[in-house]
Amino acid sequence: MCVIGLGLIGGSLMRAAKAAGREVFGYNRSLDGVEAARADGFDATADLDEALSRASASGALIVLAVPMPALPLMLRHVRAVAPACALTDVTSVKGAVLDAVAEAGLLDRFVGGHPMTGTAYSGWSAGDERLFVDTPWVLSVDDHVDPDVWARVMRLALDCGAFVVPARSDEHDTAAATISHLPHLLAEALAATAGEVPLAFALAAGSFRDGTRVAGTAPDLVRAMCEANAAQVVPVLDQALRLLTDARNRLAQHQPVADLVETGHAARIRYDSFSRPQIVAVTIGSEGWRDELAAAGRAGGVIRSALPVRGSRG
Repeated sequence: MCVIGLGLIGGSLMRAAKAAGREVFGYNRSLDGVEAARADGFDATADLDEALSRASASGALIVLAVPMPALPLMLRHVRAVAPACALTDVTSVKGAVLDAVAEAGLLDRFVGGHPMTGTAYSGWSAGDERLFVDTPWVLSVDDHVDPDVWARVMRLALDCGAFVVPARSDEHDTAAATISHLPHLLAEALAATAGEVPLAFALAAGSFRDGTRVAGTAPDLVRAMCEANAAQVVPVLDQALRLLTDARNRLAQHQPVADLVETGHAARIRYDSFSRPQIVAVTIGSEGWRDELAAAGRAGGVIRSALPVRGSRG
C-alpha cells in the first residue's frame, strides 16, 4: 500500500496498516514529515515519482491523503506514473473528488473513501494507529466502481479497525454537510462570538470546549472541505440559520424557545440509540450489488467483516 500524504489521516493510516501486518510505504511533501516518519520506523520518501513508481511495480493500492486543493496535481502524477494501480482517497467530500478523478482518466480503478474520524491536530506527529478503531469509513458505491477494487479498499478499512458504510457519493456529501461541515462552521461562529466578549474565556468550561472543539482544526482544511462541498453545505446552513433566527425572534419577544430545544434534544437522543445493523447478505460483484449496498447503508447498515466477492475462492 502506498499512502500519499502523511498528515493526521495518512500518518494514522500508515501506522494502522503496518500494525495490521501490511507492507506500507508513503510520500510526504514536507521533508520534516518524512524524517519524522522514518525516525518512527516507517518507509517514507519526499520523492513522489519514486513512491508512485514503486507502487506501480508492486501493484500497490494507492491512498490519496492530501487536501482537496492538492488532489488534481497528485492525480496527474498518478496518471503519468501508476495508472494501473487501484486508487482510493480519504477526502471529506466525494463528488468533487469523483469529478477530479474522472478528469484525470482514472475512474475505472477508483473507489472513493472517507474515514469519519479525526482530531483537531495535524501532521505526522498527530497520527495514531487506533484512530480508525470502531469508526465509520464510507466507501462509495457509484455506478463505475470495480468490485475487486472495492473489496480491496473494504479490507483495508476493516484491517484498520473501522466499520464500512457504503454510500453513493452525492448522498455522502449531503450527509457530511449536515454532520461534519455544518458543525465546523457553527464551531467557528461560536468561537468567534465568544472571542468578542471580554469575560467569556475566563468563564468557559465544558459547553464551550465541546461546542468549539473542531474550531481547533487547521483553517485551510476547514476551508477546503466546506468550499469543495458548498452546494450541499448551503441548504443545511440555511436550515440551521432558520432555526436560530426563529429562536432569536422568540427570545426578542420574550417567548419560549421550547420547539428548538425539545426537537434538538429528541434528535440527539435518537442518535445515542441509533442502531447499525450488520450487512452480511450481499456478494460484491453480483447483479445489483452496488444498489443493494447503497440501500443498506442508507438504512444505517454497516460492514464489520469482509463480504464475499463473486468469483473469488477467498
